[in-house]
Amino acid sequence: MAGPIHYEVYVRRTVPSSWSLLIATEDRKHALETAEDQLSNRLAAAARVTKETLDPETGEFNTLNILTIGAPEEKKKPKAVEGARPACSAPPELYTPHARALISRVLEDWLKRQGVTAFELLHRPDLAERLDASGVELQHAVQKVAVPESQSSGQDLHAVVRHYQRLAEASVARLIKAGQAGLFPSLKNQSIADLAHRLIAAQDRAFIMGGVIADGLADRKGARDRLDCLMAMVEAAPSEGQPRALVLGAVEQIASDILAVRSNLAEILGPSLDHGASLAAVVRMVAPREVERLIQMDPRMALMTPVVEGPAARLGQGLASGYFPKLSTSLARMVTREVASQRRLRPNDPVGEIDILRTLAMALTAAAGRLLTLEEVQNAFVDRSKSLVTPDFVGAYVRQCKTVLSEAEYLTRLCENVTGGANKRAAARWLSACVTSLRLENEMRQTTPGGPSVSQKLLVLARLQRSVRAVQLGEIDEREISIAIGVLGGTLEADAGLLNQIGRAQATTVQKLTALMKMITGETAPLGPAADRARSEAIKMLRIPEIRDAAAIEPALQAMMQAAGLKI
Repeated sequence: MAGPIHYEVYVRRTVPSSWSLLIATEDRKHALETAEDQLSNRLAAAARVTKETLDPETGEFNTLNILTIGAPEEKKKPKAVEGARPACSAPPELYTPHARALISRVLEDWLKRQGVTAFELLHRPDLAERLDASGVELQHAVQKVAVPESQSSGQDLHAVVRHYQRLAEASVARLIKAGQAGLFPSLKNQSIADLAHRLIAAQDRAFIMGGVIADGLADRKGARDRLDCLMAMVEAAPSEGQPRALVLGAVEQIASDILAVRSNLAEILGPSLDHGASLAAVVRMVAPREVERLIQMDPRMALMTPVVEGPAARLGQGLASGYFPKLSTSLARMVTREVASQRRLRPNDPVGEIDILRTLAMALTAAAGRLLTLEEVQNAFVDRSKSLVTPDFVGAYVRQCKTVLSEAEYLTRLCENVTGGANKRAAARWLSACVTSLRLENEMRQTTPGGPSVSQKLLVLARLQRSVRAVQLGEIDEREISIAIGVLGGTLEADAGLLNQIGRAQATTVQKLTALMKMITGETAPLGPAADRARSEAIKMLRIPEIRDAAAIEPALQAMMQAAGLKI
């Protein structure tokens, strides 16, 4: 619900000056007339009127511009940063992870058509020649890099474009020269272990090893086959020392580039897995020990985290052995990015989406501190929770519910699985609207032959109330929803005269007291009017000496009375 509204008038005395507040008023007409008077009387070069609406939840004003008249604002050119220079100045700087990621973005379409990664482009002379010959592709990539860099740093655009054109030409020439000089030996006639031992003394050993491994993938097609080849190279690598680190370093970078492409990940893990199951499989690869411990605690986790096979399983073994620590962190961050995005994990199965999100949350939280910080994991699921409380998702989530009571139970589970204060409040509003609706009251008060009895309905409401108290809603939301459930339970009990039935029942006084105590403690009826009336009836019965003496010798009844706050 919107809060108080007022209007603010801002003016610019001259064209280049900044906006300054003139007046604030609750009269819209007065604000608009004041802005027009400022221009007609030549008191200002421009005027603006904004509508300010107070948000009661955040305490902040939401601004809406409703009028702007006069001279337009001058666009200020960014000031050039003193001593600013392009981000990359020499060909070796293109081989850093950040530069490689940028190349992957600006040449994404070309790399996809060639079926290669940015790492391979930087280490294969034939790919460099092919890109250089394309002309337009390389020119567009240079512009994609130069334009935003020029805007952010204030450097001259043409100078930045010329710089990156020269850098691209120098990088291509360097790579072609290395290929012509035979700097990248083939693995067809020698093992990668022998080559790694020979290269360990070379100055450009990382560059050369990258070219050797990239050349070894030249004949492989498809992400799955290429990853299988990389894992074979890891198995054939030296057993220890710097030679092994040289091979693993190059393999890790290529594997990171391959798995960064969404279509490659789907091909490697298998096309039968949906997006959520693919993320769960990735988590099982990067955090196998944590997932196995969770499966031991809850065997249902095994159904939600697919077992990977083939090259992915071999990669998982390498990740579990600690061969690729940077790749593990990169994959974990990829999972959190996908969780935080708006893409549905299971588009046609809202219930399954909540299940897979819960699985991912448990696994990533268990691995927090080793791969990611706990804050990164929490922020990702807070962002995801925003999409779980939208009308579209909630409507799809409860569409399969056949009864309003079932809808309330589903919404309670939704409240349990969203995180973040604002998201909890939004989910609580959906649940509150359901439990306070006339639909639920009519459904619960309706009696049908062979349907549930009043006692069974009260038992269900008591269970629902306990679930609401366990999902950690805000204090106000929890109290309002619990009270609504309790009032509905009281209405059902009053309609059926359940307490009178207990009083007239052919049962011992101990049995009657036990039934009342279960209602008082919220076990068989929701806390509220029904439980309060049951308390009054129990107190009346305990005033009778014979009943009090009989209750005193029943340990189980005494324990329930103590829990209910009653004394004999």
